[in-house]
Amino acid sequence: MASMNRNRTIGFALALLIFVADQAMKAWVVEGLGIDAPGKAIEVVSFFDLRFVANIGVSLGLLAAETDTMRWALVALTAAIAGGVGWWMLREQNRHDLLALALVLGGALGNIVDRVRFGYVVDYADLHFGEWRPFLVFNVADAAITIGVLILLIRALFVREKPKADETGAPVENANA
Repeated sequence: MASMNRNRTIGFALALLIFVADQAMKAWVVEGLGIDAPGKAIEVVSFFDLRFVANIGVSLGLLAAETDTMRWALVALTAAIAGGVGWWMLREQNRHDLLALALVLGGALGNIVDRVRFGYVVDYADLHFGEWRPFLVFNVADAAITIGVLILLIRALFVREKPKADETGAPVENANA
């Protein structure tokens, strides 16, 4: 039980770290570097730029919040999802899943704060190879959410926990209880 509480504490601390890193990076790009309007960009290396994008939608530009009503509905929807992830973290027994959920929660909170403050999410990381862009412009929060979801999917699809067995080798019912 103590190790589970420690894992949860680490999970929520990781979510907080992701949130703080996301907000700090956005502030540095927008305020520190002055990349605060569409069209402004700084080339970091030949295949990566810091470029301001005011993202009014969610992943892949879906659910664009073009009105205040849509904006607040999107805030409510993403806040409900973040609340569900937080609740899942309180109940999750697997440390790996807990840490993946922490990535999702921290990223979701970072993007929710942007949407509440500005009406859009600040995206700035532009990975490209010539004119080909394998991703839309993104941020720390987006990367954390994507990595967390991928970990959860890979674990759900390919990593099967073996059921615990008693001393005879027979599976134990309700091994997580």
